[in-house]
Amino acid sequence: MSAIRHLWAHHRPVLLLFFGAAAVTVFFLARLTLFALYWSDPAHRNLAPEPWMTPGYIAHSWGRDPEELARHLGAAPGRRMTLEDIARARGVPVAEVIAELTAHLTTDADR
Repeated sequence: MSAIRHLWAHHRPVLLLFFGAAAVTVFFLARLTLFALYWSDPAHRNLAPEPWMTPGYIAHSWGRDPEELARHLGAAPGRRMTLEDIARARGVPVAEVIAELTAHLTTDADR
């Protein structure tokens, strides 16, 4: 009897838990690797703000604190709002929010 068959026959719950934990580990390792590759690409740094972007995405691109940037834009705390959503909530055109954000990012560029 092979080792796996023995474990399956006598320790099935533990073996299932082990394979489940291994699958979760592989998932998060793959996710970590993909994020590291994405953000290490210089093309994703200091991107010009666009309506589809969230304050968190922009903050990560510019190396800023996401909560501070969201607070500066007046975004609702704890929500993943795009710049377009923020402009709609403030009742202003999205171009105005982008201009304000661009000015904020470029004046603090020495950070």
